[in-house]
Amino acid sequence: MADTGWLADNLNNPNIRILEVDYDPENAYRQGHIPGAYLVWWKRDINDAVRRDIISKQQFESLMSRIGATRDTELILYGDFNGWFAAFAFWVFQYYGHKKVRILDGGRIKWEKEKKRYTKDVPPIQNSRYIAAPADEGIRAYVPDVRRAIERDGETVLVDVRSPKEFSGEITAPPEYPTEHAQRGGHIPTAVNIPWAQAIKEDGTFKDPNDLRALYEAKGVTPDKHVISYCRIGERSSHTWFVLKYLLGYPSVSNYDGSWTEWGNMIGNPIEKGTN
Repeated sequence: MADTGWLADNLNNPNIRILEVDYDPENAYRQGHIPGAYLVWWKRDINDAVRRDIISKQQFESLMSRIGATRDTELILYGDFNGWFAAFAFWVFQYYGHKKVRILDGGRIKWEKEKKRYTKDVPPIQNSRYIAAPADEGIRAYVPDVRRAIERDGETVLVDVRSPKEFSGEITAPPEYPTEHAQRGGHIPTAVNIPWAQAIKEDGTFKDPNDLRALYEAKGVTPDKHVISYCRIGERSSHTWFVLKYLLGYPSVSNYDGSWTEWGNMIGNPIEKGTN
C-alpha cells in the first residue's frame, strides 16, 4: 500500500504513475483529482466494451502504453466508491503480471479529509510500448472452480463480501448503484458472508492485520484453505481478495469476478437464501 503522506511527497516522481479508477468519473475525477493522476474508467478501460469480461491482454497493453508505463513503472491506484474499482484494477494488473502496483490507503476519502491538493488538469498522454506477461489464471476463479468448491468439504472456502441483505436474498444489488440485477437473490451454497466494509476504518483506511485476521478466522477463512471471494460484479470481491492476499498473506486466494451477476442468472445453479 501507499499512504497519503508519501504520495503527497512524490507527486513529481517520474518513476510512478498515479491512476484514479472510477465507476463514475463525472462525479469524481472531473470534479477534482490528485495532481498528475490519469483517469482509468472502469466501464471503458478495465472491462471489454462488448463481452462481459475484463480487457484482453492486448487491451491491457494499450492502456499501459497510453499512460507511458513500462514493466518497471510503479502504479498508485485510488478511486471512487471506497476504492472498489481501484482494487478491481489492482487485481486485473496482477492478472496481467504488473507487480509494481500499490493501492492508496484511504483513497479519495482520506485525501479529501486531509485537505490535500486536487486539480482539474489532465496529464498528457505519454506513449510507451508495454508488453504484458501471460495471464495469471491462479488468481481468477470461474464457474467450474466455484462448483468444485461447493463439493470440497472444507478444502475451499467461499467468501461472499456483499451486504447481509444481498447475501440473504432480500435485495439483488447494493444501494450505492442498483443496476445489473440477477434473476434470483441469495448466495452460493456453503459461502460465508463477510462484507467488504468490515475490513476498513471510518477514514477509509484498512484495519490493522491483527483485527483483519480475527475477522476472517472467526468465519473459518484461514490461510490453510483455498479462498474464493465474490460479490455481484467482482469489484468488492477484489477489495477482499487484496486484503487476504496482500495484507494477510494468504497463499491461495482467487477472485470470482463473474460473481452473483453470473451465478444468479445461470439456469440450474444452486442458490441458498438466509443468513449464516
